[in-house]
Formats: sequence, structure tokens, C-alpha cells
Amino acid sequence: MQRIIITGIALLLLITAGCKKDNYEEPKSTLTGQVVYDKQPVGLRSNGVQLELWQHGYEVFSKIPVYIAQDGTFSVSLFDGSYKLVLLRGNGPWVNNSDSLDVTVSGHTSIEVPVEPYFVISNASLAQNGSDITATVTIQQVNNSLPLDAVSVYLGSTTIVDQVNSVAGATVAAADITDITQPVTLTVAIPPSLSAKGYVYARVGVKTAGIAEMLYNQPQKIDLQ
Repeated sequence: MQRIIITGIALLLLITAGCKKDNYEEPKSTLTGQVVYDKQPVGLRSNGVQLELWQHGYEVFSKIPVYIAQDGTFSVSLFDGSYKLVLLRGNGPWVNNSDSLDVTVSGHTSIEVPVEPYFVISNASLAQNGSDITATVTIQQVNNSLPLDAVSVYLGSTTIVDQVNSVAGATVAAADITDITQPVTLTVAIPPSLSAKGYVYARVGVKTAGIAEMLYNQPQKIDLQ
């Protein structure tokens, strides 16, 4: 009888503990933002770059990963409070910055995260040229601490297109670019799988030497003729 009572008490404690765990309040506030340079969004590989949020004052002090979409935007559900937003060293196509941003979240909060890229892309022109896609862009060096590695164009079947998510691509190495101040032209053949769809999404990326992630322009849809 005593054993049955003890077992019953133990079961009740487990149920109570489970209910308490299930009744934990979910975060109801949202922090949204965008990574920018010169007030303009920075194009990235989809979910390839992340930020970190840290909050002091709690028993468990651990990071909250924040993944950045390819248009530079991010969104995360949080509790109201004060946080520190950190850029991970070597994680993005920009100059390392050890400073953290103080962020106070209250309800829906929106911020901009400024960065200094090594290179940026401007005046992008992408168009069909027979069985090829031709891309012409201007590359501007923002920070000269690292040299240019290459410029690439990628084709895909969806708006998510980059060096990992692509069907076809072409690259021009920095050594083959005689004058970086002049427009750079790249040509990539349209694969049959994309020709059959009647359209492609094209995107240009610039890679800095020694930096894994590339900086991109925004994807462009091209209807095939």
C-alpha cells in the first residue's frame, strides 16, 4: 500500500512539473531589422550569415542566433528587455567590428545594423543574350584592406539564388579584371532545365580574398524569349 502511495505521489509530481514546463510563457515581442551599408540593404547568401543576441541578468547566459535573409533582413521573437547584438567575426562580407549594439526590445522593435563591406555592386544589368544570360556590373571598393578575389553570376529557378543555391554560374577571377573601376561583364549559358521553365532568376556576387561569404545584388527575374 505504501509503495502504491509513493508511486502515486511521484506520478503527481511528474504531471505537475510537466504542466509547469508546458505553461512557460512564449515570447510575444519581435525584433526585426536589416543589415545596411550607406542606408542601403546588403545582399547576402540566404541564411548563410548570422548575428548573435545576448541578454545579461539571467541564470542561463547563452546566445540567441539570428539568421539573415538574402535581402539583409532578419526577424526573431523575443521577450521584452535589453540585449546586445553582436556581429560574428569573419561571418559576413564586411570588415570585422568588435563593437556590439545595445538593443531595447519592447513590443515590435525595428533596427538597422550598419556594416562596412569590402566591395559593393552597383549599376547591375542582367539580360538574356540568345542562349546566355549576360550580366554587367560596376564593382566599387569600399575598404582596401583586402583585395578582390572574383566576381560571379548565378542562375536559379527561384528567388533564392547564390553560390550554394544555383543551377548554373560563371566566374571572372580578379586577375582577369584589368581595371576594377570599369564595368565587369560575365556570361553564363542557360541550362536546359531553366530554359524549359521560360524564366530564370539571376544574381551577381562579389568575393573578397580570404572571406568566405559573398556580397550580392538583389535577384532579378528574367523572362526567356
